[in-house]
Amino acid sequence: MSDPVTPPMEQQRCGFVAIVGAPNAGKSTLLNRLVGSKISIVSPKVQTTRNRVLGVVIEGDAQIIFIDTPGIFAPRRRLDRAMVKAAWRGVSDADLTLQLVDAQRHEMDEDTRRIIDGLKGGALQGEGCKALLALNKIDLIKRERLLELARLYDAEGIFSDIFMISAEKGDGVDHLVTALASRMPAGPWHFPADQISDVPLRLLAAEVTREHLFRQVHDELPYELTVENESWKDFNDGSVRIEQAIYIGRETHKPILLGEGGRRIKSVRVAAQKELEQILERKVHLFLQVKVKSGWGDDPARYRAIGLEFEK
Repeated sequence: MSDPVTPPMEQQRCGFVAIVGAPNAGKSTLLNRLVGSKISIVSPKVQTTRNRVLGVVIEGDAQIIFIDTPGIFAPRRRLDRAMVKAAWRGVSDADLTLQLVDAQRHEMDEDTRRIIDGLKGGALQGEGCKALLALNKIDLIKRERLLELARLYDAEGIFSDIFMISAEKGDGVDHLVTALASRMPAGPWHFPADQISDVPLRLLAAEVTREHLFRQVHDELPYELTVENESWKDFNDGSVRIEQAIYIGRETHKPILLGEGGRRIKSVRVAAQKELEQILERKVHLFLQVKVKSGWGDDPARYRAIGLEFEK
């Protein structure tokens, strides 16, 4: 595939599309598929995405800037509230809103209902504005059921278009991109033609390690866990040494992460290091250290480190 060519300024169109959905609807998988590279982490654990991630896609003379938002759900903790607020802020900043729904869920769940009610309640900008809907994971459900779901959501009266896609397989994604590109307003591109995201590599490196922690530990893992880079040193041979701290809230969580004889944390390090070498296209020396920091969920500095707004 050839690199995108920047059209003359007077021909350019550019806009923001917020991707919203219940936790684990597949938003991050879709964003990675759209940009053709890993920029947002994916795991079976709900509410994996914590902060807003931008993905940039070029389609003809249009630049589409996708906003991958945290899943919208009923918040219980301060961290939950910060994530949900970030998601709704993404909607208010966007030109279009795309709601993603897991088609495997045979009924409209409470989180999906909450999002639709929020959109109806004024989250969409402008009178008469409508969102777009994408039914995801169509490869895992029968066509008859898909048509039933499409009728169910169309009856809400808030969606101008309904798309059927598989973010994992790529089915229907090209058609979705073409449709979104046709709706982008006239205006200059915000990013160079070869840039696919605004995520700094160092933040992505920490997120990759957090993803592998979630994948390997999953239900045993403390929800508030976070990963931060402590040092990043480039060497003359092109390799890089990355030291990361894994912050947990309780001393009792430490044995869970370390595993017997340190085998679990070693497995996480090896997997994360391998993926980082693919992303950075260079040799990576990754070092992990588990640190206990009680009250993580009440520390403003930790929120700033992951790009969330701290509320008192």
